[in-house]
Amino acid sequence: MRVWKFGNDIDTDAIIPGRFLTIYDPAELAKHVFEGTRDEFAREVREDDIVVGGTNFGCGSSREHAPLALLGAGIRVVVAESFARIFYRNAVNTGLLPLVCPGADTIREGDAVTVNIAGGHIEVNGKHLPVETVPGFMKEIIEAGGLVAYAKELDEVKTCNIE
Repeated sequence: MRVWKFGNDIDTDAIIPGRFLTIYDPAELAKHVFEGTRDEFAREVREDDIVVGGTNFGCGSSREHAPLALLGAGIRVVVAESFARIFYRNAVNTGLLPLVCPGADTIREGDAVTVNIAGGHIEVNGKHLPVETVPGFMKEIIEAGGLVAYAKELDEVKTCNIE
């Protein structure tokens, strides 16, 4: 996973500008992700690259378009020192994994990162940086592809068990 590094207080309008909020398709949103902030991002990002932010990543308005745009661009994990609460929940609800990593500021642009959720760390340049534990139910939501997919899975299980 290759790192795209961002600073502190990256707001949702920097991730996906408001003029694109009429778009709901993640692939279409991805064409405009970080437009006006890092225009090369949408052109150069690759599947499974990783976004690393500082503190308060995803602050600003409570739009789920921001994590959807990142997912559409092939980003599956965002690592940051801290997240805005609503972005964190929107990320989980859409299937994007937000990892709180107190040492995220030591990660550099272009570094190769290995995420080890079970081990509770990410590996960067031979060093292990601890990440906060992701609660089990949140992992299940992310693994299902988001809250809607998770709820459908639960509904199917309930339906199968009713006699």
